[in-house]
Amino acid sequence: MAKTLKSIGFEKIDLEPEIHVQNIVASADLKTDLNLNAIALGLGLENIEYEPEQFPGLVYRIKVPKVVVLIFSSGKLVVTGGKSPEECEEGVRIVRMQLENMGLL
Repeated sequence: MAKTLKSIGFEKIDLEPEIHVQNIVASADLKTDLNLNAIALGLGLENIEYEPEQFPGLVYRIKVPKVVVLIFSSGKLVVTGGKSPEECEEGVRIVRMQLENMGLL
C-alpha cells in the first residue's frame, strides 16, 4: 500500500514504521457460571458498570494494572487495556482472587 501511495505522489510514506503496543485484549475462562448481581454488590459500585438490559457482562475497571475486565455469567472474562500480557494476566488473577474472597468462585 505504501509503495502504491508513493507511486501516485505521496512522498512522506515510511515503509518501515515504528510499532508500539498500545492495547492488548486477552480472554480467560473460569470454567464455572457466575452470579453477576452478587459480584456487582461485592466489588462495589465505584469500580463496576453492570446494566444487564444494556450489555450482558459486568464491566470491572481495575486501577493497577490499568485494565478493564468484562465478566460474563458463563465464567468467561475479556481483559482490555493491558500494555503487556503480564498486565492482562494480573487482571485475571485479581478478579479470581476477589471472587474467591467473596465466596463466589
